[in-house]
Amino acid sequence: MHLNYIEPVFRPPSEAESLILQVTNGCSWNQCTFCDMYTAPQKAFRATEESAVLTQIEEIGRYAGNRVKRVFLADGDALVLPTRRLLNILQAIRTHLPGVHRISSYCLPRNLRKKSLAEMIELHEAGLSLAYVGAESGDDVVLNRVQKGETQASTLEALDKLGQAGIKRSVMILNGLGGKIYSHQHAENSAQLANAAQPEFLATLVVSLPHGEQRFRKSFPEWEPLSQPELFQVMSHLLSALNLKRTVFRSDHASNWLVLKGTLGVDKERLLTQVSAAIQQPETANLRPAWARGL
Repeated sequence: MHLNYIEPVFRPPSEAESLILQVTNGCSWNQCTFCDMYTAPQKAFRATEESAVLTQIEEIGRYAGNRVKRVFLADGDALVLPTRRLLNILQAIRTHLPGVHRISSYCLPRNLRKKSLAEMIELHEAGLSLAYVGAESGDDVVLNRVQKGETQASTLEALDKLGQAGIKRSVMILNGLGGKIYSHQHAENSAQLANAAQPEFLATLVVSLPHGEQRFRKSFPEWEPLSQPELFQVMSHLLSALNLKRTVFRSDHASNWLVLKGTLGVDKERLLTQVSAAIQQPETANLRPAWARGL
């Protein structure tokens, strides 16, 4: 069968085996200057017609039956949709794709301000089990420079609401986003955000600007990129400041030079040792080669 995607389509690395269901196109905010994911003309934000989504789910059910195990609701922030529409989509998935055991979505904190805790609980009970929140930073200066449209407080409020509703949180932090000037406070305040939220998952990516820095520098003219050793030093600072009880930690996105995997806080010291070794002896640290950093 043919899925009518509006390209390009993005998903988190952990959704590689998921059915990507494009319930929206683009991103409703789309002002973050570090992000080029949804800037193409065809990615102007709009919601997919509800009837089209429901028909597609039904068709997939006839074709795939119970073989679909995971569904990712694309594009950039499916939770911007009205709760009623989301509930209809979740109900259709439950009806036509009975093998699905996980439904996830990207989530902008700003969109949860429009939804009550009762609505979020209802969405969780209908099947929404995981939300990917691109916090990017816990530092308000950095967030302002990159036009994120959020603060540490607004991000924490959203993460707390998700957690109270029973929806697991996967939080993403961008290493290097603070540049040379703000990296210390970027790491410190990002750890502060994570410590307060205690998310189930935490991931770090390295900021990359494959389409150039012009758009980014308009709002952040003083930004200077970090060298590889400096990125490792910021990672060490972040890990040292994290005080997490049981959070799955991943720094294995293609943008990262050094692959790190563990559970915080069980593996904190081991991870810090790995980063320290990469700083002191990068030639023996088993770093990802430049050609493999698919950005």
